[in-house]
Amino acid sequence: MKLSSDNETLAENKLLILYILDKMIAPIDNTNLYKLILSTQDMNYFYFQQFLLDLLEIKYIKTYQKDNKDVYEITEQGREALNLTLDMLPGIIKLKVDINFKNELSNSKEQESITAEFTPKSETDYTVTCKINENHNCIFELKIFAGSREEAKKIVDNWKENAHNIYPDILNTLNKKY
Repeated sequence: MKLSSDNETLAENKLLILYILDKMIAPIDNTNLYKLILSTQDMNYFYFQQFLLDLLEIKYIKTYQKDNKDVYEITEQGREALNLTLDMLPGIIKLKVDINFKNELSNSKEQESITAEFTPKSETDYTVTCKINENHNCIFELKIFAGSREEAKKIVDNWKENAHNIYPDILNTLNKKY
């Protein structure tokens, strides 16, 4: 597909991005959005990035930082444009999105439900925040001091990889009678 060759294909791909973002219940990062696109149809990554920039420029989508990642969501203006042009998106593509969406969404939700980040307070003072979110509600949050950037990064990485083991251990410790 040439980027400038077929206006209908270009519009279809932008509609596909809007269609997927409209189905999202939370903002999604670039990587997971691209995975959802690829689960439906083959799209060159560079074209995908250009489509995102075009949609941002005309304010059909917006982006902001969340947990140190750029995330995207559809705007009201984008939703209106989607509703007016939805019939341009072939039914087979919508069906593929609807079928693939559930599996991919549950995978990205699982990844997004465990978060950790650190914030520097000084050169030797970092606050590390570890969270577990479920259905957009924070069910666990731990803030802890770290004495160096390396220690803070180690805690963040460990939480992201092992929260499913660490969280029950913390609960058991808190419920233990001493």
